[in-house]
Amino acid sequence: MNEIKCPNCGTVFQIDEVDYQSIVKQIRDTEFNREVRLREEQFEKDKDNLIKLNTASVKEQYSELIKNKDVEISDLKNQIKNNDSKVADTIRLKEIEMRSESQKELSKLNEQIIDLKSKLKMKDTENELKVKDVMDKKERDIINLRNQIESDKNNYLLKEKTIKESYEEKIKDKDEQIAYYKDFKARQSTKMIGESLEQHCSVEFNRLRPLFKNAYFEKDNDVKSGSKGDFIFRDYDDDGVEVVSIMFEMKNEADETATKHKNEDFFKELDKDRRQKKCEYAVLVSLLEADNDYYNDGIVDVGHLYDKMYVIRPQFFIPIITLIRNMSYKALDYKKELEKVKNQNIDITHFEENINTFKEGFGRNYRLASERFGKAIDEIDKTIDHLNKIKEHLQKTNDNLRLANSKAEDLTIQRLTRNNPTMKEMFDELKNAS
Repeated sequence: MNEIKCPNCGTVFQIDEVDYQSIVKQIRDTEFNREVRLREEQFEKDKDNLIKLNTASVKEQYSELIKNKDVEISDLKNQIKNNDSKVADTIRLKEIEMRSESQKELSKLNEQIIDLKSKLKMKDTENELKVKDVMDKKERDIINLRNQIESDKNNYLLKEKTIKESYEEKIKDKDEQIAYYKDFKARQSTKMIGESLEQHCSVEFNRLRPLFKNAYFEKDNDVKSGSKGDFIFRDYDDDGVEVVSIMFEMKNEADETATKHKNEDFFKELDKDRRQKKCEYAVLVSLLEADNDYYNDGIVDVGHLYDKMYVIRPQFFIPIITLIRNMSYKALDYKKELEKVKNQNIDITHFEENINTFKEGFGRNYRLASERFGKAIDEIDKTIDHLNKIKEHLQKTNDNLRLANSKAEDLTIQRLTRNNPTMKEMFDELKNAS
């Protein structure tokens, strides 16, 4: 069914495919006819305008030519009045010649008009052919569209039939599988029923064990804690690091069992076994509550009741392993990236700490060196002051020695014996004796 909405009142109508195609065809034909009519009208307008334009041009040329000839004739007539008969004969001949030329020009103009009419006729024929081609193309498009719609309809019917047959085949396979399990369980004891489900899962895993080259999948035989699961799955990367671990519990019962169990009756114990065996995930592989669609539709996440716990039917045993395993490997990649970033942050932190330690040590040494340098400068200043004082003393000593030397040079016997007659007499005696 198709829906059509009225543009005025907004009412939505539902029509079938035939009526819808009929309305679409009417709209397309109406639009096509309108477009053809508009093009015909435009063509007629263009044609009339072209004829009028060419006719006016021809008339204007012809009128101008006649006017020029009349002027020449008038001039010749005036010359006839002033000239002799010979000139008049010449003028008449000239007039006849000019009229002949005018007739020729008029004939040429008529030929041009005829040629223009012929071209217009050809243009009309060409436009008619174009209109016909457009109409033929529209018709071909409509036919192709109809064929496409018919083809799409047949393809849809074929796909619908294929899907229906596939669905019926799946239902048939499922019914056969249910019948097989019912017959299988009817022929087994309660213990054998449980063991058959475990054996089934074990066989399924061993078929694909080459895909899990580093995996561990064995029965849980450790009863130190008082209880145990059925199977434990552990997978490791190439470096021996555990990527994921799953505790499996298989539950099944015969149809004739008086007391029917529910899947949720085993959640608590399974969660306890998972924690005691240090497994990350817990999976209950169950054939209980066979009529419950909640468990029949696929993998059921019961993490809202117990952390990282799933309930599946036996056919989802391998898919749940691959699903959890792939998620864990992705999580491991994220963990490695996070660890790498953490290590980088730690390296940066250590680098910053080393820089800060270096800066603190360098600052302390610079401070001590500055203090020592200051003290050395002070000591140098003190030494300079002391040396300046020594210099001053030495300069004063030099002055005193210079004065003493001067005094010594000025010292003579004459000066020593002045006012001392005794010493003068003694020196005189010594001088005379020598």
